Amino acid sequence: MNQDIVYPPANSAQEPEPRPKSHFNRTILFKTFIFCFLPFIISPFLLAYLNNNNNNNNNRSGKNSEMVMLTGFSDIANVDSTENEPVPFKGTILRTKTGYVSSTMGEPCVSCTTFNILAPIYKRLDQQNHSVRESDFKAFWLARNERIVDWLLYERFFIICLQEFWVGNEELVHMYEERLGAAGYDTFKLARTNNRGDGLLTAIHKEYFKILNHRELLFNDFGDRVAQLLHVQSVVPFSINQIESVEQEIIIVNTHLLFPHDSSLSIVRLHQVYQILQYLETYQRENKLSQLPVILCGDWNGSKRGHVYKFLRSQGFVSSYDIAHEYTDSDADAHKWVSHRNHRGNICGVDFIWLRNPNKSRKPLKISWAEAAFGIIKYQLQKALLTENDAFAFLRADNNGNYITYSAFCDALRQMNLTGLSHGLSFQETNDLWVQADTDGNGVLDYEEFKRIWDSTWSEHMDEDCSLEDSNEGIAEEAIGFAVKNAVLFPREVEKGIWPENYSLSDHARLTAVFSPVRLRCSQQSL
Repeated sequence: MNQDIVYPPANSAQEPEPRPKSHFNRTILFKTFIFCFLPFIISPFLLAYLNNNNNNNNNRSGKNSEMVMLTGFSDIANVDSTENEPVPFKGTILRTKTGYVSSTMGEPCVSCTTFNILAPIYKRLDQQNHSVRESDFKAFWLARNERIVDWLLYERFFIICLQEFWVGNEELVHMYEERLGAAGYDTFKLARTNNRGDGLLTAIHKEYFKILNHRELLFNDFGDRVAQLLHVQSVVPFSINQIESVEQEIIIVNTHLLFPHDSSLSIVRLHQVYQILQYLETYQRENKLSQLPVILCGDWNGSKRGHVYKFLRSQGFVSSYDIAHEYTDSDADAHKWVSHRNHRGNICGVDFIWLRNPNKSRKPLKISWAEAAFGIIKYQLQKALLTENDAFAFLRADNNGNYITYSAFCDALRQMNLTGLSHGLSFQETNDLWVQADTDGNGVLDYEEFKRIWDSTWSEHMDEDCSLEDSNEGIAEEAIGFAVKNAVLFPREVEKGIWPENYSLSDHARLTAVFSPVRLRCSQQSL
């Protein structure tokens, strides 16, 4: 029979029933606590102490066996470009506790990033009123650039190359130099000529590289563009194999080419690259540095289909991003990725980290320049819907003979706006092109000489590349170069040719490449 439970009144004076006596005495309870519960209480503190002590010992002994994910492949925005997400995207390359990058196999690597950070004087806040710029609102430009520096420091790149750095604002310059300097970077800034307001900033981490030389290149041209050249040497030797290591030297160039507002400015951009390569060639020859890898970083304001791209390829340079993703120079791969949405709303791939190894063969610079210039001439003629025969007739002008004279050639270039302007071909450059085209030296170009230019077959000879492996054939010299381990663009959507609408850190994506040293065997090259 069930009985209802009856509770005493709240104010009841009824005494509670006495507790039953425990079957365990105090001694047994104490022993149970000591042996059963105390270990669980103290174990987390003990493990934390031992782990901290082990980390301190590793740091003192120089061990760096513990690996952490490389933050160098994290984005200012995460995978889907949400900029407030604190957790970075994790890549597949690892970095040791000392900061040195390595692959999962343990070989040393070098990380390099290039980023056009969009100078506040160019960032438009109102698409209807282009006079409203970010530079007028300190809170905006300071917050955006603070976020850029936060992530650059978090990722701890060896080499940082920035374009559109607002050198005209002392507060922003001080912020970058102070924070990068406190993090161990040597910084070098260079303003564009004629007080344009922006320029370049290159930062090299002192733990990894020491600066051997630093040069400034002023083009003094139509676009007031500049470039920086840094000759650096690794602080810690790179281990090439179990018994060999080397203090590797590298030449780094940072630049930002002119934007092609119209097709006639293509020759200016080509000339800017020509000046860089001429200076680079002279610097290597004077300092006997032919066997060094060269890394060119920057905003090149031109795609893979452009004349600058083809010019650099003819000089032995490869695009690190395209190598990492196994993209070719074909039209099919020309638009697989983008890195910039320009002020016209067009998206395109214009940011590159170029690599040239010392074993990479290349055409003589002057010949490559002539081929690239003739490529621009051909493009302009095709743009006017001229066929090969029509183009020859246009260049021949009123001449009754079946050939092109020098005067007719010069007049045609002037009609195409390639000469006669402050930014066009100079008299000497025009003459050099003519000499290259007039292969038999008779003072005129016949149809066969013109056809070689049109078909780009007049100078195809190139020496073969050397092998990355040792070779005993001929007289060879050992050199150290780089292999591209990986390359990544951020935000990640741009790798699929898509520009994310919620990305506002810049109008450019950031490009990062990781290189690992390799031993090369190649013939001695004379620059």
